Amino acid sequence: MTQIELRGIEKFFGAVQVIHNLNLAIADNEFIVLLGQSGCGKTTTLRAVAGLETIDKGDILIDGKPVQHLKAADRDIAMVFQSFSLYPHMTVFENVAFPLRATRMSSGEVDKSVREVARVLRITDLLDKRPSALSGGDMQRVAIGRALVRRPKAMLMDEPIGALDAKLREEMRAEIKRLHVKQGSTTIYVTHDQIEAMSLADRIVIMHEGFIQQVGTPDEVYSHPANLFVAQFVGSPVMNIAEARVADQAGAASVTVGEAPAGFEFPHQLLSKLNGHAANGGLTMGIRPEGVLVRHDAAPGYMPVEASIIEPLGSFDIVDLKVGSTMLRARTKAGYVSGPGERVHVRIDPEQAHFFDTASGKSLGVRL
Repeated sequence: MTQIELRGIEKFFGAVQVIHNLNLAIADNEFIVLLGQSGCGKTTTLRAVAGLETIDKGDILIDGKPVQHLKAADRDIAMVFQSFSLYPHMTVFENVAFPLRATRMSSGEVDKSVREVARVLRITDLLDKRPSALSGGDMQRVAIGRALVRRPKAMLMDEPIGALDAKLREEMRAEIKRLHVKQGSTTIYVTHDQIEAMSLADRIVIMHEGFIQQVGTPDEVYSHPANLFVAQFVGSPVMNIAEARVADQAGAASVTVGEAPAGFEFPHQLLSKLNGHAANGGLTMGIRPEGVLVRHDAAPGYMPVEASIIEPLGSFDIVDLKVGSTMLRARTKAGYVSGPGERVHVRIDPEQAHFFDTASGKSLGVRL
């Protein structure tokens, strides 16, 4: 059982505060991903848990015991870095065995432990090779093996596959997930890649400028973003965002985006759910590309528009549609829109629309 809790963590580099009152509880065996842009404080938070950075305020608890005053070596935590950090003059076996030899474990126990980890990571056939003979993916497996071999209380990973090419990253994502399921260790993983976060995490912690923006499962942060930052950071392509005006029109709600000549029809209950916010102005609507519905022929509720740019992505296309002065991106099946300039009809799926306060960026929590 390994539980990690961060209470009121604050960190300064000189006069610059990089972590603001961070609170987070991580359950035993949970895979947590810290996700954010460069400079948001995610790596600093990870290093603070590892004991590689001191904190200026707050408590770091492992299994209920404060550890912020302990050295890194005394926290029983392993860390995997983006750089492989292997000893080039040692074989894979010796690289993995190194932390065990440092504890003066017997040769027999070292051999058993290394081979067990190698079997889990599928690197048994590499044990006699040196790092220079390995691929990037294999070197990262060895680095993970060296961290795992002493069975730490928790695994910390700082963008461990960020230096690999796209195909290797995909393979290593699956490998890391498989390893976590098999080993069941509590894991904190740092990345700026939202695809990595969505595919690996039990819960994602989204950070921006040292503040936690939202904590939730991949589905929660994708389907119910807490604010505009999360809405536009999670998802590829990102969510469409546009200033919106809502009016009562013939027993329905009319939602106009940008300078469009007409509004999209929504259920009348939207007006009451907005609780007067529309009347005060400062309303922003968000809709993911799959919530922008496209068809060739006219139909009730659909608006005629012109296609602008089409991005073929294999199994589907992303089509830019000009709605007044606003560009909405829609996801369609491959080849559905033949090319730029084609006239199509579009509507917004009310059930997939999100509404935010423009000034604060916070979600109004309105779902239909």
